[in-house]
Amino acid sequence: MKTFKYILLLFVSIGIVGCADLTEEPQGLLAPDGFFQTPSDIQTAVDGALTHAINEKYWGRKLSIALMLRSDMVNLQSTQTRRVEMDEMTTLASNGMLTEFWPKSYQGIAGANLAIAGAEQVNVDDSQKNPVTAQAYFTRAFYYFNLVRLFGGVPYIDAPIVDAEAAATIFRTPVDEVYANIIADLEFAKTWLPNTQPSRAIPSKAAASSYLALVYLTMGDYQAAYDEAQEVIANAGTYNLALDPDFQTLFNADIIDGSLEPIFALDYNNFEAPDNAYDQIAPMTGIRGDDRNEGGGWSVAVPLLSVYESFEAGDYRRAVSFDEEASIGGEVVTFENFTISGHEHAGNMPYIAKYTRFPGAFDRGNARATSHNMSMIRYAEVLLIAAEAAIEIGRAGEATALINEVRSRARAGGNTVTGAGVPNVVAPSAIPADLTGSATIADVMEERRIEFAFEGIRWFDIARRQMGDEVFGPNGLEGAKPAFSPDDYLLPIPEDERERNMNLTQNPGYE
Repeated sequence: MKTFKYILLLFVSIGIVGCADLTEEPQGLLAPDGFFQTPSDIQTAVDGALTHAINEKYWGRKLSIALMLRSDMVNLQSTQTRRVEMDEMTTLASNGMLTEFWPKSYQGIAGANLAIAGAEQVNVDDSQKNPVTAQAYFTRAFYYFNLVRLFGGVPYIDAPIVDAEAAATIFRTPVDEVYANIIADLEFAKTWLPNTQPSRAIPSKAAASSYLALVYLTMGDYQAAYDEAQEVIANAGTYNLALDPDFQTLFNADIIDGSLEPIFALDYNNFEAPDNAYDQIAPMTGIRGDDRNEGGGWSVAVPLLSVYESFEAGDYRRAVSFDEEASIGGEVVTFENFTISGHEHAGNMPYIAKYTRFPGAFDRGNARATSHNMSMIRYAEVLLIAAEAAIEIGRAGEATALINEVRSRARAGGNTVTGAGVPNVVAPSAIPADLTGSATIADVMEERRIEFAFEGIRWFDIARRQMGDEVFGPNGLEGAKPAFSPDDYLLPIPEDERERNMNLTQNPGYE
């Protein structure tokens, strides 16, 4: 496999870490032998492992946009084959998006394994090194959790590989075993990580516990998911967690560092690091010809009008999530006239606004290389994990209160801007109204759809709840996707990986 060339040499490219509060000094290539002397050396390796997640080939564009396109919330305004395949559920094993985020995942795992193995060489008390090593365990679990949800059983590698012959005998690990290993890593992390960290981009105890809740929810172990989520909620004060009073703050790179809502985030640090370690989500979702961000976006991942209309008009989350107007060529136009830019990919519908309005002071043209903190999990999700699990274990009344807590924040309004860049103070409203009675699974799934729109979460919800026939049918938000079948809940194992390792079997439907 391609990724083994990084592991066989026992090197990891540390580069420049994408977290403003982590070490940001280029370290070049590090070999484990003799390098690991102190806990700070372990930290350097952990930081390098996390760098792969902010790369353009991972969350910077390839994986994040793939997740958007595979959902029922984002349409494609592009003819690139790899994107068309993701959007229409016709993904081939040669798809150019998955063949980039698969190896990036394993490079991140290799970095985490290097840190864990290197920690064995650090001769200090566990109380000094384990809180740092626990970050590596969390990081490894983070990468594997995304892999197992996307591909099913994947090769589980938990140590640096030094034997080329051994590397050639690696097989796919059964799904249940991958999940067991993820849980073990997160339990270690939860045991040793501190309650809080200087940055939400550094794994904390709260992050480990929150991910455990999400893992259990994904596995269908609803009692464990409920217990873990409730533990986070009960300790919100200790973990310094809360819903942000203003929903817009979560997508404002200028002030997000002060928010208590993100639990674990990928923090883009205002620097265009080597190997495209920056994000391009804003230009991919931005309006063609928009006067903002030095020419606006590329009109690639764009919701249909039906998605916009599925949000209640008075819900502040609609105002934050969508651009209904823009300034194009100095003229303020509403979304019905966005094609004034004249580009073939421009479309007359509201665009995604979460990533384009406040990209930070260091963004480049089209809002590339922003300083966004991309929340991988935030406190609102923990509340809704608890709600969903509560319904499944017969405590639907509790679920209603948890959903209403999230809705209450949405009713509070806040400070945003219009698509033309004009400050827009949205007053508190009565929308969305509180739920009454006992909440249902449909209620919590709809709340998740609205709350986490365009954040890379919807596809995972569709897959774990097996909702494809409904959301990709004729009554779905994007209309029918006739190529969809249950096989599409998993992606194909990349073709080039199977060519390098013939032991890797293919997922059903892709042979």
